Order: sequence, then structure tokens, then C-alpha cells
Amino acid sequence: MASLKIKLISAFVLPVFATGCVSAGYSAKDAGFANASARSAEATGKQTVWVQNRQQAEQIRERVNALMAKKTIDVETAVQVALLNNKGLQAAYADLGDSAADAWQTQLSVLPKFSVGLSGIGTPGLEAYRVLEGAIATNILALATYDKDIKLADTRFRQAQLNAALATISLASETRRAWINAVAAWENVGYLNQAKIAADSASELAKKIGEAGSMTKGDQAREHVFYAELTGETAKARLAAKLTKEELVRLMGLSGADIAFQVPNRLPSLPKALIKRDDIEAEAIHKRMDLQVSRLELDATAQSYKLEDATRFVTDIELVGTLEQEREREDGKTHRNISKTASLEFTIPIFDSGQARMRKGELAYMRAANQLAEKAVNVRSEARSGYVAYRSTYDIARHYRNSVLPLRSAIEEQSLLTYNGMITSTFELIADTRDKIDSTILAVNAKRDFWLAEANLAPVIYGGSTGSPVVEAEVASAGDAESGGH
Repeated sequence: MASLKIKLISAFVLPVFATGCVSAGYSAKDAGFANASARSAEATGKQTVWVQNRQQAEQIRERVNALMAKKTIDVETAVQVALLNNKGLQAAYADLGDSAADAWQTQLSVLPKFSVGLSGIGTPGLEAYRVLEGAIATNILALATYDKDIKLADTRFRQAQLNAALATISLASETRRAWINAVAAWENVGYLNQAKIAADSASELAKKIGEAGSMTKGDQAREHVFYAELTGETAKARLAAKLTKEELVRLMGLSGADIAFQVPNRLPSLPKALIKRDDIEAEAIHKRMDLQVSRLELDATAQSYKLEDATRFVTDIELVGTLEQEREREDGKTHRNISKTASLEFTIPIFDSGQARMRKGELAYMRAANQLAEKAVNVRSEARSGYVAYRSTYDIARHYRNSVLPLRSAIEEQSLLTYNGMITSTFELIADTRDKIDSTILAVNAKRDFWLAEANLAPVIYGGSTGSPVVEAEVASAGDAESGGH
């Protein structure tokens, strides 16, 4: 009898002790955020905050206002504002809190349940009958699988931390790319405006020469249509620039008066040297957080499979202890009768051997294993592609800067000299100027592609959104306008 009492006390007390010892890590308001923030800071070099109350929100607002005090926003400022101010990122951090709460609830699942009830009949002064009932129930199956449940919940919690870090890195990368695209778009608008001025001069000159009878109507129309088409293409480029800036505004989480900021009208110059990545594949395999999430998913699937095996025949076991106290009043005397009972309640699905659930567990594990293998292959390929794009776009941009643009400048200078010597006609001089602007726009786009490739290095190494592949922008050059703008 004494042995039975010890076992019952252990069944009730041990779950309480176990949950009390380990629940603090999951119950904290910022559970897991410090780790997620540190992981993302390694890739972005920026700080992020999980806003959970009004005071924190006010502090972040003041910091964002201080960062936005500058009229022209550089790329680092834009990224930092986005990480502090983007509400979608805050929603991702709330998912981390959900995972911590789930792990906490798993710990509490083994706690016994208490219930108390009072029943009776009778009226004051007459014979009365009262019954006080109490019951304590604990799930033996949950206690038996407690360690496995906690390991699975902890695995999911670690996945949530990595996903929060990935969301942070993705936002930083998207903001950086949006800033680069916006600056490049406005730089193209500037050069197209220059081409438009040259086309306007050619159109006016053609009109005057035509009025003097020295130029056919067909030649006049060619100059006029070039100016008209270039005007339309400049308007399209300006629209594209405004839209790219709006994308940046959205990522930074701005509204109202905050959107009045400006971006520079020129991209930064090319760096003097490239970042060396001697073994970028190994670095990506070691650091890619989405690959780590897939590994944890495989672990979680294996842990779930073990749980299915442990509970394949029994779906629920519950130990119930009851305490019943009866109070009777008769002839002015009170009688108390106390009874104690204990029972074991469980459910066995006689016609379900659990084979179907076991098979589903096997398939889930095989699926997760193959997805992990595929992810490893893709990570290596993305790392190689990212670094090849980084090096190649640098060489292309440097070629335009060091070879194409100097040659165009030399051609324009010689045309100006021969024009002053009455050797080159006005239209030849204007054509050379237009060609130089075409090459300049190509150089701007090449420089933009390099900075986009550079911005993608962090995601291919650490994980996160890499955006679309580097492609040439659909910003018309002066030569495109001359041939119809397509």
C-alpha cells in the first residue's frame, strides 16, 4: 500500500518539478530572439529589434526619425531603417514567439489536472446531505513520452529562430537591391535627359535647315521622330525610377512625410578590389541557415516517427485519483465519510495496429531526407553562381569604365575639334554625342548589375532571398529610341 502511494505521488509531483525547472527559457517574452538577432547580424552587420510594447515602439520611432533626418539616404541607412521599421519583419518575430509558446505548452502538458465539485440535497433546519468531490488526473502516456516531446518542441523552436534570422537577412538583401535599382534608375533618367537635349537640338536644327530648303522632309522626319520617341522613353524611365523608389519605401516601412527622402543620383564607384571567396561552396554549406532548417526538419521528422512508434498501440493513458467527502446532517449531528479511489483509464484501438501511421512516418522521413540532399546540391550551385556573377559583372562594368567610355569621350572630342574646323557636320557631332550617352547608360546598367551581384553574396552564403537573376534593365538608350524604342 505504501508503494502504491509513492508511485501516485511521483506521477503527480515529478511533472510539476520537471516543467518548473525548464520552462523559463520558453516563457520569456523575447525567447530565442537574441540568438536569431545575433545570427542575422553576422550576415547584415545591422541591428534589429523585436518591438513588444509601446515604450519600445516609441524608442524605435525616435531612432528611425534620427536616421531619416538626412535628406539623401544611403544604402546602409535604408537597410537599418527597414530592419527597425518593417512591420512584416515584426510579424515574423511573432512566429518565433508562437514557437516558444508551443514548446512551453508541451512542457505543461504533463501537469496533473485538478477538479473539485460540490453536490447535495436538503434545506436548512431539516435533514441535509452534502458531497464534496475532488479529482486529480495525469496523462501517463504524455509523461512516458515527455523527453521525446520536449526534444521535438525544442527542434521546432530552433527552426523558428533560424527562420526569424532568414527573414531578417532577406529583408536586408531586398532593401539593398531596391536601393541599388532606385539609384541606377534615376541615374539613367539623368543621362536620358542629356540625350533628349541633344535630340531636341538636332530636331530644331533639322527644322531650320528644312525651311531653308537644304534638307529633305524624310531626313527632317527622322530627327523629329527620334526626339519624340526619346521623350517617351525618358518618361518611361522616370516612371520606372519612381516605382523603384516606392518599392524601397515599402521595404523601409515608411509612410506620410517620411517618404519625402531622396536617393543619390549616381551609384557608388566600382571597388578597387573584389572580395575573395576561396571556397565559397564550403562556406555556404557551413553557414546557410535554410540548410540548417532542413537538417532540423529531418531531425524533427525522425523524432515524430519515434513518437509514432511509442504510441502505435495505445492512444491515451490517464491516471485518475479521486477524493470524495460526504457530509450528512441528521438529528443535529454531522457525519463525514471520506473515500479515496485511483483508476487507470486508457484507450486501445483494437482494429488499428498503427501500421498506416508508421508508414506515413517512414515516407515523411524519406521525403525530408531527399529534400535535404536536394537543398545541399542547390546551395553549392547557388554559391558558385553567386560568386561567378559577382566576378563577371565586375569585369564587365570595369570594361565599360576603362575601355568603352574613354573611347566614346575621345570620339566626341575629335568630333568637336573637326566641327570647329568646319570638317564635321552638326548632325555628325550630335550623333556622336548620342552614341556616348548610349554607352554611358550601358555602363550604368553594368555597374548596377555588379552592385546587385555584390548584394546577393550574403544571401547565397547565409540564406535568404536572392532576388531574380541579374538581367539587363529595360531602360531605352538613345540608339533604341532611334530604332523604335524596342
